Amino acid sequence: MGLRYHFRELSTVTDEAIEAAVNEAIADGWHFDGMHFAMTPASKRPAMAFLAFTREEEDVGDDG
Repeated sequence: MGLRYHFRELSTVTDEAIEAAVNEAIADGWHFDGMHFAMTPASKRPAMAFLAFTREEEDVGDDG
């Protein structure tokens, strides 16, 4: 088993947009891992949000 990562980039940073993205990823079997905001100097609100998710998956590779 290996850990796989999935990232979502949100340019609309509202509680509704974040909630929808997290709920969608969790419904697809991902586990929420964290969130990072990108700020602009001209505003106190974040310009973007980056969401990180993980899940365990079987290693797909050569057993050779």
